[in-house]
Amino acid sequence: MIEEQIKKANIEAMKNKDTVARAFFSVLMNKILLEKIAKGDREKPLADAELSNIIQKTIKELSDEKENYSKVGNVEEVANIDKQIDIAKSYLPKMFSADEIKKIILGLDDKSVPFVMKHFKNNFNGQVDMRLVQEVLKSL
Repeated sequence: MIEEQIKKANIEAMKNKDTVARAFFSVLMNKILLEKIAKGDREKPLADAELSNIIQKTIKELSDEKENYSKVGNVEEVANIDKQIDIAKSYLPKMFSADEIKKIILGLDDKSVPFVMKHFKNNFNGQVDMRLVQEVLKSL
């Protein structure tokens, strides 16, 4: 499970005194805990798809933060954020390419936007970028 891997990696980062990785894991573990609290059960582990969504949101936030540091010329923070993004991406499952998404859409009986989006959300949540699904669907 991804959640267990993240906890082990956090401990490893503490042992190695890797402050950049430790900062990332702290933020990520807090977001996971907040999601568990929102669901009403702090003890039950989250599904990998839910964790993937949290990690993807974190990557987007880090990318926005990186852009701001780039604008002010803080090269050190940009490098730290790049490292954090690389760490985050290592916990994501392989994402579907546009061609793979197109094949799945072409295999569906109903190609209406609501049906296709619901199909991908239910069956491939965390493995596809929903914006890419929408773009591929529009191009058909």
